[in-house]
Amino acid sequence: MTTGSGDTPSASLRETALRSRHEALGARMVPFAGWLMPVQYSGILDEHRAVRTRAGLFDLGHMGQVEVTGPGALDFLQFVASNDVATLQPGEAQYALLTNEQGGVVDDIIIYRQPDAPGYFVVINAANHDKDIAWLQRQRAARADLDVDVRDVSDAYGMIAIQGPAAGGIVERLTSADLGAVAPFSATRAEVAGVPALAARTGYTGEDGFEFYVPQERTAELWDALMRAGEAAGLVPVGLGARDTLRLEARMPLYGNELADDISPLEAGLGWAVKLNKGPFIGRDAIAETKERGIQRKLVGFRLLQRAGSARHGYPVRQDGREVGVVTSGAHSPTLGSEIGLALVEAGAAGVGKPLEIVIRGKPVQAEQVKLPFYRRERA
Repeated sequence: MTTGSGDTPSASLRETALRSRHEALGARMVPFAGWLMPVQYSGILDEHRAVRTRAGLFDLGHMGQVEVTGPGALDFLQFVASNDVATLQPGEAQYALLTNEQGGVVDDIIIYRQPDAPGYFVVINAANHDKDIAWLQRQRAARADLDVDVRDVSDAYGMIAIQGPAAGGIVERLTSADLGAVAPFSATRAEVAGVPALAARTGYTGEDGFEFYVPQERTAELWDALMRAGEAAGLVPVGLGARDTLRLEARMPLYGNELADDISPLEAGLGWAVKLNKGPFIGRDAIAETKERGIQRKLVGFRLLQRAGSARHGYPVRQDGREVGVVTSGAHSPTLGSEIGLALVEAGAAGVGKPLEIVIRGKPVQAEQVKLPFYRRERA
């Protein structure tokens, strides 16, 4: 069901604290992961280009947050997460995976070590919220030897992201904190427009910017302040549609597409987020076995060589007339002006420059594999 901004949503859909702002801005609202969310405002192309050239503002209030505290917090996270959480210093963040016993992925997460207090702050995907919380609580029960508290705090926080080349300058006008000194994949406490926030630099667009975790009841206050401060710089609100094309260009995975319970992190090209030498963790032995025998599938990037519309999730992928895999994500790239996508294919079929055929509406369309990511911002 697609719900327009003037329609009455299903009673089962949740709303973020910013619904009225989205509707006032003319957003088209749609159901997503059990939430009523803006998919676009002025249009996906305009919003995408604004983030690449100026700045965009995102409501991420549907994302989930979990606090992990207590003397056993580190040991617990080391047990459930693929990366080496022990390397985090206060204020640092880390991309990691919750892996299952078979070596597949329960979800991809970001773990923050609190900058000013003991414990950790974990961000989980909206679509996996209930599954992740149940998984974490089940693992908590299995580790009775650890003194750790795992608490779902999603309802307490709103989340806003500002991304793009102008993002830093816009935020500077609203805070006395030196957020420009916050390193990538780090976070600090700050007041922004008078609103207390955990200010992080862990975006999902390929651009620089910040994510603000704020008290739920003050989310709209911060949104309004950022919109006002960014008006002269060309800041625009951005919906889920452009968020998806932005993350695809930057080759950032989406759970349910590039990641799933039956896809190994190694197949997804995320071996860098798996530290097999850190000690035991859920799925470690299965992932180590996959690494030893060699992956059977590999995630690759491609661009279409013929005009045929966009490749979509689930479309078959062929090579030399034989089916070798499936498209995980595909879309028109506003930055590159071409049709691009990611596909999970047999390892032997993978290779930059190698041809593929994407079956679009029953018709094989010529494509070639390309180096990833599709887009990388220029560093200052």
